[in-house]
Amino acid sequence: MSADAQAQPLWKPGRTLLEQSNLKKYMDWLFVKKGLYFRSYHDLWEWSVTDLEDFWESLWNYFNIKSHDLYLEVLQKPLNGLIGTRWFTRSKLNYAEHIFRNKTKDRPAILFQSEKSELVEISWETLETQVAAVSTWLKQRGVKPGDRVAAVLPNIPQAVVAFLATNAVGAVWSSCSPDFGKPAITERFLQIEPKVLFTVDGYAYNGKSYDITAFAGELSAALPSVKDTVLIDNIFSETRPDRFTAWDDILHFENFGIDFEPVPFDHPIWILYSSGTTAKPKAITHSVGGCLIEHMKALMLHQNVKPGDRYFWYSTTGWMMWNYAMSSLLCGATLVMYDGAPAYPSSQVLWTLAEKARITHFGSGAAFFIASMKSGVSITSERLSHLETIGSTGSPLPPEAFEWIYKQVKKDVWLISLSGGTDVCSAFVGGCPLLPVYAGEIQCRMLGARIEAFDEDGKPVLNELGEMVITQPMPSMPIYFWNDEHDEKYISSYFEMYPHVWRHGDWIKITDRKSVIIYGRSDATLNRGGVRIGTAEIYRAVESIPDVKDSLAVYLEKSNGEGTISLFVVLAKDKELTDELKKQIRDTLRTQYSPRHVPDTIEQVGDIPYTINGKKMEAPMKRILMGQDPAKCINIDTMRNPESLKAFI
Repeated sequence: MSADAQAQPLWKPGRTLLEQSNLKKYMDWLFVKKGLYFRSYHDLWEWSVTDLEDFWESLWNYFNIKSHDLYLEVLQKPLNGLIGTRWFTRSKLNYAEHIFRNKTKDRPAILFQSEKSELVEISWETLETQVAAVSTWLKQRGVKPGDRVAAVLPNIPQAVVAFLATNAVGAVWSSCSPDFGKPAITERFLQIEPKVLFTVDGYAYNGKSYDITAFAGELSAALPSVKDTVLIDNIFSETRPDRFTAWDDILHFENFGIDFEPVPFDHPIWILYSSGTTAKPKAITHSVGGCLIEHMKALMLHQNVKPGDRYFWYSTTGWMMWNYAMSSLLCGATLVMYDGAPAYPSSQVLWTLAEKARITHFGSGAAFFIASMKSGVSITSERLSHLETIGSTGSPLPPEAFEWIYKQVKKDVWLISLSGGTDVCSAFVGGCPLLPVYAGEIQCRMLGARIEAFDEDGKPVLNELGEMVITQPMPSMPIYFWNDEHDEKYISSYFEMYPHVWRHGDWIKITDRKSVIIYGRSDATLNRGGVRIGTAEIYRAVESIPDVKDSLAVYLEKSNGEGTISLFVVLAKDKELTDELKKQIRDTLRTQYSPRHVPDTIEQVGDIPYTINGKKMEAPMKRILMGQDPAKCINIDTMRNPESLKAFI
């Protein structure tokens, strides 16, 4: 028996969840409607990734997806590979129309709070009225299906309104957070040639207000395709370009309700962007139908989101989790939004919001939970009586953070660690209401996602480290990258290591019990004597030392096939990297893991480079340290803290 098999679960589903979860109801429906009986979740998963057509068609029927034309085929596969797969051919639908199927007077559509405003409710009636006005205005301004609508907006309700209006008319949405660098935003939107631009006068973060009105004017002028720019008063700046249209004027636009434009299943819904650490960020384009059916599956079946629940995920409009969280409206949930810093005015702010807004599903990046753990926030689980799930993504959540949540936050909460990406605007691995939770492990591979761990020969391995691959198509895989005529960028992004098999770039282990452990990015994986080590293990050990605030580990190959592990550490205030501390770091790694985990060099730096979305920039730092031109390795406009580069360059 492996050590994994001997571990004790931190949480097990209770009888109510086992019997009444959305996933159990779906399995009962499969038995009644199709005569399919599955003894376990893993049997259900095996069917879902083997009989693809039957599985996805069953979801279409179970979720009662509304199509304005009957579909001809569930699945059309290309001769080779995954690119070019088509789903539910000839069907026509609208994503926003499915959201408004859930409108009700019984509960609000959105709850919103920011650094500058208290918690407010937005009713379904108000949401519908505003979306109707903005969609009518878009049509009158000549926006047609397939046209692009761009937005530089913080995480505010107007962003949801603008997206739903864009989608209602069949146009394609693309958004950036206003804290992106100006060149980064311009570079993204120049690629897609938007017809309309939504922006704000400014935003508030960490107690400060930032006026971006001048930049909004510069951006509008730099995008020759933009015919109209709409300005939303967010910080009520005194400056306003005359040529801009006021958001409030649009809301008073006469309309006769929302006219939902049906579009083909594989019509683009939004364009998301790769991090752009090298070259231009890739414009990843997803389909209306693919995201609709995938998000209903992910949120309803894997997170058990139900009508009346309150769903929150701390995000910005530049991260795919914003799109993912908005899809809670598809489930009949109330979307809870927060705009501002997660630790201002204190590290309690989001936990207080969870209590005040009676949040059912509370999600954030793993870094938030680690920061909460280290700062010693005070949480009283009795005040979180409505909280059913905690979601974590963005980077691996270490086992001690799992344990902290169960000891310090709520002992009976269902912790859902999930991992996916901008690439599919969803998760490949995540939660299951029928399975236990183990420290440091993701519960399952999600339905319809044929995830394997491959060795270097392209063979699947169990209970061993391997490359995370996807061997069957999913509806929410990109339909294409914008301006990638022959799919060259698409192919180079996922299909170069294993022909016709999607390599995601994560280093994973599928355990004996079919849970998943992610060890970090495989392209930044450390190698010691042929044994591969995930960076997450290094960080877990090193950052458990009180004097170490943050760290970055990089493996530098040599021409003779050997290599060295370099560790960079950020220390607590007024601390220096002494020989004693270096010894403590090495001893900790050796004791907690193995001698192979011990770095060859340890250096102190002022800060670790991060992307705007909060990911450590391991691979770009590796390339810089191996002598490549920094300008070719990284785009500083995609960075949260570009000044951190000095120590590495």
